[in-house]
Parts: sequence; structure tokens; C-alpha cells
Amino acid sequence: MQIAIYGAGGFARELAWLIEQIGEIDRSIEPVCYVDDNLQKQNTVLNGLPILSLEEARARFPSARIVGGVGSPATRKLLVEKAASLGFEFATVVHPRAEISRWIELGSGTVICAGCILTTNIRLGRHVQINLDCTIGHDVIMGDYTTLAPGVHVSGWVHMGKRVYVGTGAVFLHGTQDRPLVIGDDTVVGAGAVVTRPVPPQVTVVGVPARPIGQSKA
Repeated sequence: MQIAIYGAGGFARELAWLIEQIGEIDRSIEPVCYVDDNLQKQNTVLNGLPILSLEEARARFPSARIVGGVGSPATRKLLVEKAASLGFEFATVVHPRAEISRWIELGSGTVICAGCILTTNIRLGRHVQINLDCTIGHDVIMGDYTTLAPGVHVSGWVHMGKRVYVGTGAVFLHGTQDRPLVIGDDTVVGAGAVVTRPVPPQVTVVGVPARPIGQSKA
């Protein structure tokens, strides 16, 4: 499988490395290019891979799948929709050093990085990103385009909406089957925050315990 990475920033480079590591085990997968809409970046080389426009990537690698390589949920959604309009299908990428049970649902385009542990009965939506060294407990749900930065710990019975962004080192205390800890759509959770209560949509929370500081932009 050939994989194009939409984006050419820091996470995109990490994603290319992730795919290369999978390719060392499974020779049928390889990164072939970055895709970037910035004209100044196109037709240059980054870490050994060409940076192309979306149209050129489609022409040069017609069988390639694509994966979102940017951390911002809102931006990733726009890029994914643009890629879909040109007929791209999406790759789901899981690092070989991620530990996941067989009782997990992974949506198309999801990325799980090295060092992550996902236990049981977890449902991840489309184009979710789980960055380095995250842990996710039982009965967690994450909506489409949600992003966990490195070192996030999510306890059991946490239900996140769509396009949630969680900063490095944040912690979510567990909910229960009857009262899951619900995090609304388009919420931003600051780095190092400890979330102990439900968070309404489009709110930014920070601190220990996490408290709102304003509305986020969807």
C-alpha cells in the first residue's frame, strides 16, 4: 500500500516515520509523498519524500491512500474532505508498538502512534489521531477528527464528541456506565488539565481540575 500524507509539518514527518516502521515489518506499505497546499513547498523534498499538490499526488500515485497529517481537528477535516473530492481513499495507520485489544473499532483514517495502550470496548471515529504514549481505558468513545496530543490518559467510560483537541499530558477521570464523562464537540482541553466533570461543546478548559476559560472556535 502506498500512502500519501496530507501535510508537511512536524506531525506529518512523524507520521512518515511511523509508516516506515510499519513497512520494516510489512513490506507492502510505504510512504510515497507529502501533500501540501502551499505553493512554495510543492516540488521540494522533505526527509526524502517529495512534497506535491493534491492533484499531482493523485496523478503520480493513483493507487495511493491518504492520511491526514495535521493535528488541528478542524483543519484535518477540511483537508480530508478535499482529498475525498478527488477520489482518494484513506489509510488507517497503527504503529507496531501500540498495544490494542481485539475489542476496538477503528474508523477510517485513524492514526495510533508508538507507545499507546488501548484496552477494551473502545470506539474511535474517522480520522482520529492518538499521539505518542497515550492510554485509553475501557468503554471510551471518540468522535470523528478528535486529536490526543502526546501523553494523554483517558480513563474508562469517557465519551468525547467530534473535533475535540486534547493537549499534552491531560488526564480524564473515569465516568460510569450510567453516567459517562461526556466531552462535547469542538472542545479544547489544555495541556496538563485534569478533567473531572462533563464539558459542554465549544468550550476550552484548563487547569487542575479543568475549568472553562472561554468558547473555542469550531
